[in-house]
Formats: sequence, C-alpha cells, structure tokens
Amino acid sequence: MNHSIYSADRMTHLKVVVVALIAGIFVAGVGISARVNSGDGYTQAARVIKAGAPVTTATSNASMVR
Repeated sequence: MNHSIYSADRMTHLKVVVVALIAGIFVAGVGISARVNSGDGYTQAARVIKAGAPVTTATSNASMVR
C-alpha cells in the first residue's frame, strides 16, 4: 500500500474522488432534509411592527442627540 497521494496510481485517485463525491452528496442531502423538516412548512407570515408613542426619559443625565 502506497501512503503518498503524489505517487498513487489512477485508480487510487479515482477512489478518492468517488468517496469525496459521495460524502458531499450525503452532507448536502442531510442539510436539505434538515431545512425542509424545520416544522414551519412552506407558510410564511408577514409580521408588522408598528411604532408606538414617543418616549422620553426624565431621570437620565445623558445629553439627547436628535
């Protein structure tokens, strides 16, 4: 068994590429399945945040910048 990637033959390089491709597909599949099964489904709700009344602080000594 040759432990150097530089002097490895063509079949060894092919095996490394195939194993890396399978691992990449597996990681992508796990990521996609985790995202799809997040519980929210495909529904999106618009959330509206409205501004309230202006608030001033009377007990602070900090200068107010407008």
